[in-house]
Amino acid sequence: MAKVTDLVAELAAPIAQAQGCTLWDVEYVKEAGSWYLRVYIDKEGGVSIDDCEAVSRPLSDALDEADPIEGSYTLEVGSAGIDRVLRKSEHFAAYLGSEVEVKLYRAREGKKEYVGLLRGYADGNVTLEEGDCTVTFEKKDIAQVRLYVRF
Repeated sequence: MAKVTDLVAELAAPIAQAQGCTLWDVEYVKEAGSWYLRVYIDKEGGVSIDDCEAVSRPLSDALDEADPIEGSYTLEVGSAGIDRVLRKSEHFAAYLGSEVEVKLYRAREGKKEYVGLLRGYADGNVTLEEGDCTVTFEKKDIAQVRLYVRF
């Protein structure tokens, strides 16, 4: 049986596309005793609240009809965000050369967070250029990778 997130992504992608958006990611998580189904969308020029609503309404109907999730949950449709999480190989490919933050499960050389230019992604391993050093992090050590935003 396919994962809930994969089933929801199959339903959400064409709905997002029909609204001029692309599906970025889907997550299904339990927080404070409640389940949340989060659908992240993207759009050239940015995502508005109207875009989120335009995807949310038909997606909610499609989820009611397909009923891929047992029990209750809260559906949230939102923007992938300027500091979006990179999870899939296509995410990494789209942002090669961009500044990212890599968070590790355990400290490496006294640090759990590294910021640098994304130089490579292969088999879940991430290569980062940090100053004049290049470092590769193994998939098993990486808690999260997201775009880094300087203010």
